[in-house]
Parts: sequence; C-alpha cells; structure tokens
Amino acid sequence: MQFVYILKCSDKTYYTGCTEDLEARLKRHQSGYVEYTKIRLPVELIFYCSFKQKSMAFEFEKYLKTGSGIAFRNKHLLPSIGTSLGSPDEEKKGSEDKSSFAKASEDK
Repeated sequence: MQFVYILKCSDKTYYTGCTEDLEARLKRHQSGYVEYTKIRLPVELIFYCSFKQKSMAFEFEKYLKTGSGIAFRNKHLLPSIGTSLGSPDEEKKGSEDKSSFAKASEDK
C-alpha cells in the first residue's frame, strides 16, 4: 500500500509526499529528518489517501505538485476552516468539504 499525504507546516505552507509507511514517515518529519519540514515544525497531517499501485500514488503526488493539482488541493483536500493555501500571503477561496474523490482514492 502506498500513501500520498499533505502536511501543513508551521509557516502555513504545505508539503506533499508519498510513502509506503505513513506513520514512520510522519515521525521522520516531526523529528527534523526531512529537509523542507525541519525548519517548519511542527507539521500537521491534514490529508492522506492510499493506493494499491505505487505508480498511481506517484502519479497523484506529481499531479498535486502542478498548478492545477495545487488548485485541486486547495479546493477539495484542505480543511475549510480559513486555512492558508500554500504560502502565507494566499487567501482561501470557497469553503468546500473534502471531495468524494479523496475518499474514493483511499480504496484504490
């Protein structure tokens, strides 16, 4: 099983990653072993989904890092409690719940 996940960092930016062992990867983030997040602690897991096929997980992670993927993330995957969208100066537009796509992806 492969997981794609999104972390919210202390500076209100987001980190998107992919791993086989979500619990161990989160511990590495929280312990400062990951370059991007080590200066942005603490981090909070705000989304994850699972895939049976590693290639599908990598594809989804790659998509989430594109312009349209970031827009998708902001609209459908982030909590709608007035969170920032990836940088401190961006504002949240809309207040959508997690999409049915995110829930359905967990079954793949």
